[in-house]
Amino acid sequence: MMALKEESQDLNQTGDFITGEKSFFEKRAQKAGTRKCFTCQQCGRSLSEKRNLKIHMNIHTGEKPFTCDHCGKSFTHQGTLYTHKSLHTGEKTYTCKLCGKTLNRKGNLQTHMRTHTGEKPFTCDQCGKSFTRKESLKNHMRIHSRESCCVCHQCGKRFTDSKHLKNHIMTHTGEKPFMCHHCGMSCANNTNLEVHLRVHTGEKPFTCQQCGKSFSRKESLKDHMRVHTGERPYTCKQCGKSFTNKGSRYTHMRTHTGGKLFTSVAMIHMRDHNNEYP
Repeated sequence: MMALKEESQDLNQTGDFITGEKSFFEKRAQKAGTRKCFTCQQCGRSLSEKRNLKIHMNIHTGEKPFTCDHCGKSFTHQGTLYTHKSLHTGEKTYTCKLCGKTLNRKGNLQTHMRTHTGEKPFTCDQCGKSFTRKESLKNHMRIHSRESCCVCHQCGKRFTDSKHLKNHIMTHTGEKPFMCHHCGMSCANNTNLEVHLRVHTGEKPFTCQQCGKSFSRKESLKDHMRVHTGERPYTCKQCGKSFTNKGSRYTHMRTHTGGKLFTSVAMIHMRDHNNEYP
C-alpha cells in the first residue's frame, strides 16, 4: 500500500509545474507521436527506453536508491529527494523533470524550461535575433549600441569585451595555441581543449536524468534530450521534414542534392542564414 502511495506521489511530481496535469515530457511525446516500446509487466505502463523502465520498476520493487544525507530517508526518484531536502534547508525548490536541474524559484524554472522547448520570447527589434532570457537580450543589445567597443577589423563583427573578440579573431587567423599532450591536437581556446581531453579521460559529466545516459559535452546532452521530448527543431527548407539534430538534417539534404554533401562547413552555415539550398 505504501509503495502504491509513493507511486501516486511520484507520478504527481512528474506533472506539469503550473497546472499539475500531464507532464511536459508526456505532452511533448504524445504530440510528437513518440513510440513507447518498453512495457511494465506489473502495471502496463509503457516507456520509451529500457533504462526508463528500470527506474520505473523501483516503484514496484520498493527499491529506494536515493538517500537523504540529512536524515537517512530514501526515495525511488532523484527529483523526490531534491524536493525533500528543501525541508531541511528551508529552501523551496523546483526541479526540472526533464534534466533534474533544481532551482529556487518557480520563475527560474519557467525560464529554464525554455532550454528544452526552444521558446525564445525576447526578440531584438534591431536584428530580429531571439533569446530565452531577458538578460541575454539586454547583453545582446550592446552589440548595436556604443557599449560594443570591440570590433573585428576582418569582418566588422562587434563584441562587448576584448576576450570574446580575441577568441573570435582566431577563426580568421586559424591560430590554435592550446595543444593536447595526449595526441597533439590543437584548440583555439582552453575551453575547447578541456572538452577534447574528455576523449582521452573518458569523462562524461553531463547525465540525462531520464535514462542515465552520459555525455562528454553539454551540447550532446541537449541534442539527446530531444529523444525524450520529441522536439525536432531542425527543419529541411526543401520538404519540411524535421530532425532532432543538424547532422541528421545535413545527411537528409543529400536526397535533394543528388547524393552530394555540401563541400564546406562555411557553405552549410551561410545557407542556414540565407535559407538557400540547391
